[in-house]
Amino acid sequence: MSEQEFGSVLASHSRPLMGFAMKLTKDYDDANDLLQETLIKAYRNQGKFQMGTNLSAWLHTIMKNSFITQYQRMVRQKTFIDTTEDLHHLNIGTRRSPDDAIAKMSLEDLQNAVESIGERYSVPFMMYFRGFKYLEIADRLQLPLGTVKNRIHLARKMLQDRVSY
Repeated sequence: MSEQEFGSVLASHSRPLMGFAMKLTKDYDDANDLLQETLIKAYRNQGKFQMGTNLSAWLHTIMKNSFITQYQRMVRQKTFIDTTEDLHHLNIGTRRSPDDAIAKMSLEDLQNAVESIGERYSVPFMMYFRGFKYLEIADRLQLPLGTVKNRIHLARKMLQDRVSY
């Protein structure tokens, strides 16, 4: 097949490809760009297409792969990698806490507040605070998952009431 014939065959597939591009991008301009990129890649790689195979499937695969590549490129561009050393110095300064109650509160005050809510609520709360997952807490305390979530939620509310000045 000549390049000119192949180009006209590609053009005949542009309508279904545009529908697929719209499903992928959900934006008309991005879909047009993706369609154009797909047709250019297909035209440039005409020699890789085997006559007698499904041209539509080949074009859809090119489009899907182009979309995935663009998406991954976009994610990489938005990813920020901080190589700063001594990150603990970033928050040092004279800036005060917006909530003076937290700034005035001592560790002992917090411990007393946690103890004042009772074991029923403080034990699951402290386990969650230490990094246990809800399911792990439920297993260790032999309680239903919903009960664990409820007790942690209530503990937060009780602590919030006790800690507020």
